[in-house]
Amino acid sequence: MHPDWIKFLRYDPFPILLNSGDLAVQHLTRNDLLDERLDTPGILWVLPEVEKIINKQKSSGCWVYPQRGKSAHPTENYDLLQTYRTMGILIEMYGMDKSHPAIARGAEYLLNHQTEEGDIRGIFGSQYAPHYTAGMLELLIKAGFGQDSRIKVSFDWYENTRQDDGGWAWPLRTTKVSYQEAIEMPIPVKSDPVQPFSHALTGFVIRAYAAHPEFRKSPLAIKAGKLLKSRFFKPDKYPDRRAAEYWFKFQYPFWWGNLLTVLDSLSRMEFPPEDPQISQGLEWFQDNQLEDGSWPTGYGHGPKSDMDKIWVSLVVCRILKRFSL
Repeated sequence: MHPDWIKFLRYDPFPILLNSGDLAVQHLTRNDLLDERLDTPGILWVLPEVEKIINKQKSSGCWVYPQRGKSAHPTENYDLLQTYRTMGILIEMYGMDKSHPAIARGAEYLLNHQTEEGDIRGIFGSQYAPHYTAGMLELLIKAGFGQDSRIKVSFDWYENTRQDDGGWAWPLRTTKVSYQEAIEMPIPVKSDPVQPFSHALTGFVIRAYAAHPEFRKSPLAIKAGKLLKSRFFKPDKYPDRRAAEYWFKFQYPFWWGNLLTVLDSLSRMEFPPEDPQISQGLEWFQDNQLEDGSWPTGYGHGPKSDMDKIWVSLVVCRILKRFSL
């Protein structure tokens, strides 16, 4: 029997999810959407594709970023970026957590790059990366590190680095300092707090708050959530992903903030679906569902794009279920 929330949709998404041929998608569909509550989450951890990823992990806990050319700046640590992205695959797509040694090692590698201020630094040399820090926090919390004292330090840093309007922005954009100039600096550029927030970046940051059962309820997080929903379908204030079309560019595991990621966060934060702005966002998914039951990602065509579309569709269904439509 299909759940009640499926009545919100024009087409049944379960056939394409259950017949995807991907064991992880099928497992998560049955567990998360159909409430079968499968007792063998570790079954995904021993898949050949997972073992292939784990075998590439270095003894330090990192995964090495591929194809760094001679033009790379010596202060940029893109292994930190690659470790974050790889952890995202293992945690989000295969349900791995801190009980697995590879996740534990990867988490320590990430947290070893946490500064005294609280941010995780190194991808951009001495410069802040509030978006990537939040993405790492989100994964660490989902993997079971939410009560680690270092996580709270990072949330304290976010509280102290907001724009005056309550959102976040990349400091280099608010000060108009070029990346080429900033990467040579020994200390990070501080944000100009009077400048407006970036919804693309704030959509990244709010995911960390939404993942944490305590911080998702904070007035700070609620205010940021309200700011985000007020920006649905509008261009960003800054050059990075400025065009309104980026609201409809979906990826999984999540990357930049978009309509999918923001609704996922707001559903975890228990915003009501009756809210006019949230309702408008949900109606976009109702109106743009494809006849095969899936949703477009806004990116390309081909086998990889087709699989990305299925993962995105799984997330859309999770959101609809969470909102209890």
